[in-house]
Amino acid sequence: MAFTKKGKTFHRETNQRSALLRSLARSLVLEERIATTEAKARALRPFVERLVSYAKKNTLASRRVAQVRIHDKAAVKKLFETIGPRYADRKGGYTRVVKRSMRGKSNGAKLAYIAFV
Repeated sequence: MAFTKKGKTFHRETNQRSALLRSLARSLVLEERIATTEAKARALRPFVERLVSYAKKNTLASRRVAQVRIHDKAAVKKLFETIGPRYADRKGGYTRVVKRSMRGKSNGAKLAYIAFV
């Protein structure tokens, strides 16, 4: 019996979707605020919040897990050296999604910012 998959697919295959989330997470970690569509920002939030939770632990195993998830040494370094200690006493809710205006007439996608709190 075929069951529905959890989460948005964005009309992409699994490897393309994971590459999209990986790229968005890398940009968010390096820039600390990015503009994207509202649906992508909502899908990115749990992915990034798990990475911040790994960065708070600051163990070798958690660093390796983060490296596997985002594939960028500079992003992992920033995540573990600046972002993780910043939220050491916070229990969750490290990101915020703020809605923006809609795109032009040709594409009615709702836009949003996602940033660290």
